[in-house]
Amino acid sequence: MLGGQQETPDRSGAAGVPLAFAETMSEEAGPAIELRQRKKPRSSENEESAKEEKIDDTAVPERTPKYVLLQRFAKVFIGCLAAVTSGMMYALYLSAYHERKFWFSNRQELEREITFQGDSAIYYSYYKDMLKAPSFERGVYELTHNNKTVSLKTINAMQQMSLYPELIASVLYQATGSNEIIEPVYFYIGIVFGLHGIYVTALFVTSWLMSGTWLAGMLTVAWFIINRVDTTRIEYSIPLRENWALPYFACQVAALTGYLKSNLNTYGERFCYLLMSASTYTFMMMWEYSHYLLFLQAVSLFLLDSFSLEQSDKVHEVYKTYIFSLFLGYLLQFENSALLVSPLLSLVVALVLVKCLQLNVKKGTFVAKIMKVINFYLVCTLTVTLNIIMKTFVPHKENGHMLKFLEVKFGLNMTNGKSLKETVTLEDGRIGERPEIIYHVIHTILLGSLAMVIEGLKYLWTPYMCMLAASGVCSPELWTTLFKWLRLRTVHPVLLALILSMAVPTIIGLSLWKEFFPRLMTELTELQEFYDPDTVELMTWIKRQAPVAAVFAGSPQLMGVIKLCTGWMVTNLPLYNDDDLLERNENIYQIYSKRSAEDIYKILTSYKANYLIVEDAICNEVGTMRGCRVKDLLDIANGHVVCEEGGKLTYPKYGRFCHEVKINYSPYVNYFTRVYWNRSYFVYKINTVISFQS
Repeated sequence: MLGGQQETPDRSGAAGVPLAFAETMSEEAGPAIELRQRKKPRSSENEESAKEEKIDDTAVPERTPKYVLLQRFAKVFIGCLAAVTSGMMYALYLSAYHERKFWFSNRQELEREITFQGDSAIYYSYYKDMLKAPSFERGVYELTHNNKTVSLKTINAMQQMSLYPELIASVLYQATGSNEIIEPVYFYIGIVFGLHGIYVTALFVTSWLMSGTWLAGMLTVAWFIINRVDTTRIEYSIPLRENWALPYFACQVAALTGYLKSNLNTYGERFCYLLMSASTYTFMMMWEYSHYLLFLQAVSLFLLDSFSLEQSDKVHEVYKTYIFSLFLGYLLQFENSALLVSPLLSLVVALVLVKCLQLNVKKGTFVAKIMKVINFYLVCTLTVTLNIIMKTFVPHKENGHMLKFLEVKFGLNMTNGKSLKETVTLEDGRIGERPEIIYHVIHTILLGSLAMVIEGLKYLWTPYMCMLAASGVCSPELWTTLFKWLRLRTVHPVLLALILSMAVPTIIGLSLWKEFFPRLMTELTELQEFYDPDTVELMTWIKRQAPVAAVFAGSPQLMGVIKLCTGWMVTNLPLYNDDDLLERNENIYQIYSKRSAEDIYKILTSYKANYLIVEDAICNEVGTMRGCRVKDLLDIANGHVVCEEGGKLTYPKYGRFCHEVKINYSPYVNYFTRVYWNRSYFVYKINTVISFQS
């Protein structure tokens, strides 16, 4: 018994020493090891009793794992139900608001089609053409070899206008048998409204993943709807390419958020990666400018990788997704050269090359920091070099105006990177251990910078700002980090963070409900009316009086409506990604400049135009800002303005054409004959035989 009492302290003492120290002690005292090994059989009873104690300890909380699983299932189920419900309610809200705004169901087909303005009318007109085609193959051929839209020009509408949404919508309409249930226009706009419901659901899920609570998703949806003027362009025009594409980008961001999480299992990673790959490719196919937005995302991931947040392998898997999507998009978009010269491809290729050349250096050392600076420099240099090389050897015209515009804008408005540096200091708390949150902070800052440079792109930034703010308010980790910075000691920071992460969003939600919910209900109850009888009369006259082979000339926006409502050929379209169409628009707009009748006649006949339509709203436009009206811009281009530097006035030889042609005197009546007019439009037939009158 005494020997047993002497051995017990030795055993407990050996167990209390650190592992490394115990190993060194065992190496120095060889006989002690043999002694302990001989004593092991004698302690079998103690080991059996210890095992029994462990079994007893684990047998008590048998219901705890089941309770935790049930609690998690209930949380996930309620969150998923709230996300799906939010998306469905938003889609129904858009449908009801559109009905109240245009009184859509009580209008004739011609009046419904007039609600599609500008380039939206062109997109919907091709959807109608696909439905009228005798077969799918014939419809696709007519889109890719279209010579019935623009005079003297055969265009590949599929490539030039990214008509994949209309192609898919027409196939779904006919394949599902919806032609016997619903009208084509309702099916078309219903798909867009449904996609925006998915858009809201994706934002909900992303905010939920970032904060850990579905309350953040509810708050994101509330802020998204309240700020819908800045979050979406669907109220402005339904068939815009970005309205079709951005829901897929939101799904891609949600999948990327889940993929970047550190505690995700293998099946979850695989699902997120597949969803991210599919949505990235679909987003690229739906919108011709999608690769610019993906370029900003790639820059965000590059900065995330530079901050050494242990996600380098995952980030490079995302780069592979970009390359695959660009390659596949290049093939299926009829060898779209804009994708080859895009900054996205140059950046991703540069990142992959630098990754291959990267040396294995121990992290945290001075050499590792120097290598990161060198890698950063190499990536930037290779990106610019590769982009210049691609532009030199690859013939390209598409999106050139957009790229030049962005380059000029960013050259004049460079961000200093201070905000990026400040966001990385969140590593003081647990937020710094969340790479998906750091990615969203960087991405939101870049989108915000883009919105500051180009105000019209605010709808790209505002949804993610709503999502980031909601997830921050509802995240206990952010509150904990804040309290650690403040060094709060009166109350336990974790307990206070949990309370505030529930209380603050609840208070905000109740205040938003009280203030904005009555306004939304008022919008749905008010009956608005889209009343444009002059345009209806013009379209009716064209369909009844104009020859089928007639070609019309006028403003690009009006030409889009004429193409949709009548099907007649036009001289120009409201599209700005083609040099020839841009030149046509500039030339046709000369009807509102101070040019001679002979000059206008030569321009119109060069495009085989038979009829000219003058819009009184453009000709007599009264703008608040001088120099921003269409006729002012034309005067500036033609040199018919006062120069600010020298103060010299260049007097034009002729009056403004759109005014002079209405007076019906020579030489205008020699070239043009008025055949129809109302309060808004004046239609002139372009004379083929010119008779000069005094």
